Amino acid sequence: MGVNLTPIAVKETISLDRLAGRTLAVDASVELYQFLSILRLPDGSPLTDGHGRVTSHLNGLLFRTTRLIGAHGVRLLFVFDGKPPALKWAEIERRREAKARAEREYEEAVARGDRAAAWSKVVMTARLTSEMKEDAQRLLGLLGIPWVRAPAEAEAQAAWFALQGRAWAVSSKDYDSLLFGAPRLARFVGIRGREFLPSKGTSRIVPPEVIDLAAMLQALGLDRRQLIEAAILVGTDFFEGVRGIGPKTAVKLLREHGTLENLPAKIRETLPPNVDEIRAYFLDPEIKADAEIRRGNFDPEAVVSFLCGERGFSEDRVRPALERIRDTGPAPTTLDDFAA
Repeated sequence: MGVNLTPIAVKETISLDRLAGRTLAVDASVELYQFLSILRLPDGSPLTDGHGRVTSHLNGLLFRTTRLIGAHGVRLLFVFDGKPPALKWAEIERRREAKARAEREYEEAVARGDRAAAWSKVVMTARLTSEMKEDAQRLLGLLGIPWVRAPAEAEAQAAWFALQGRAWAVSSKDYDSLLFGAPRLARFVGIRGREFLPSKGTSRIVPPEVIDLAAMLQALGLDRRQLIEAAILVGTDFFEGVRGIGPKTAVKLLREHGTLENLPAKIRETLPPNVDEIRAYFLDPEIKADAEIRRGNFDPEAVVSFLCGERGFSEDRVRPALERIRDTGPAPTTLDDFAA
């Protein structure tokens, strides 16, 4: 998912206390997928309630967000995806095929008794359903944590909030918000930040980090348009990229030639016919300036009723989590309340 800019990212490792009092616009889907990937039983299956309904995403949402808010003073605004842009349909189909392939490989690994391989494959089959999103939105509302639905790409809407000064940074593992113009990207924001490694069937602890877009562009010698063009060469959700060109090579090419149009013919010929449309979407994505912030109200008893009564959570674990945020005060209610 998203573009791989890790080899060229200019990042600063930070402590969570650096985020105290600051609002992060969270890419909800990326966050929930992370919970679905990491929070699993030893056999690789997700956490479920007594009726077989997946609860991994609710586990992560409750315990991580209450710690970030209660222990570190972070303010959160969750941004959910809307309707995928037409540009993304090919990528969506590719992901469906990848999940189907992972499911087949999981069954084969189980049949031959290869538990490690089975675990690494089953976590790649995670699906974030509409029901899971609705449950997450319900829980956020009961926790008093605001959320909003973007008209299209969540990272584009989140980047807009940051550009407007209504969030300090976008919180996401993916780099796409930088292409959409977010001035800062915060990655691995967790009490013990983890990056899941599907090929190894495990995860590694990583410290929180912040990428400042202006500093990164200066270090690379590119402007934002050129960074977008480098990303197109590497591969985005809208185009798989040019074979053999990684992030460092892409940056070198854009430094030397300035624009995609000036690249050598053999590279230009491999670009998609809609490259202008892809570039334009990153430069001017679909956002909603008057997006409705859904805040809800902190209601501890309703959270207990939902998670413990309906989803089989232990009340002994849920109530201490709720105590972390009981005295944090009301969450922001309008966009004007979100200050950097």
